[in-house]
Amino acid sequence: MSAIDAVVLAGGPADELSERQPGAPNKAFVEIAGTTLVGRVLEALRASPSIERIIVVAPPSVHDHPGLALADELRPDGVRIRESLRNGLAGLPADKDALVATSDLPVLTPRAVEDFAAGIRRLDADLVYGCVEKSVHLARYPQVPHTWARMRDGTFCGAGMMAMKPRVLPHLERFIERLGAARKRPWRLASLFGWDVLARYAIGRLTVAQAEARATQILGATVRALPSPYAETGVNVDRVSDIALAEELVRAARSA
Repeated sequence: MSAIDAVVLAGGPADELSERQPGAPNKAFVEIAGTTLVGRVLEALRASPSIERIIVVAPPSVHDHPGLALADELRPDGVRIRESLRNGLAGLPADKDALVATSDLPVLTPRAVEDFAAGIRRLDADLVYGCVEKSVHLARYPQVPHTWARMRDGTFCGAGMMAMKPRVLPHLERFIERLGAARKRPWRLASLFGWDVLARYAIGRLTVAQAEARATQILGATVRALPSPYAETGVNVDRVSDIALAEELVRAARSA
């Protein structure tokens, strides 16, 4: 079983969450029950046998932060998330899967990481997008709100983990640029995704396989979705109100 390198994205500007934590450059360094969000993610990754090297992309001003002690390597963040991703993946083997995680997953567990790593190996795709089906989420965290995508196969939210072979990054960056240019122009979105895909999605008839096929065609690289049976992969901290909720979930996990 080959080990997988992990990149944790802990960059970005200050926001209303980090304003609640003196000295925190962004929300990754906000403490949840005494441990920073990024520290919680690192603990789960470090305890996972499938994970080899852990690279954290974060503002250089906090590279000596104790919350980053479990990282093997620290790299500077970029102005945009794609620049941070590029910094994190730089120098990694082009054809070897790298797990990419956000830094705001307060209840991530080693077991969830191991399951995701197994899925990456099983799919052997160029890009793997993590997601959680609604019934899985509601069975574990009914109190946590999400934005949902209704597909023919089920209703899903995005997870805080993905995987990609570093050689795919230029393809992904070009797609992000095209998506940014098209997001306020419906006809450009249609030309990007296809009217048939948009119509099927609008009425909930688009299948995951159809979405994968279209994404593969657009990127020129194989794209697969990986639904996780672990709802904690989709629990993140986006709003100030999420902080108290995350602390409640952490306390509940400790007492379980």
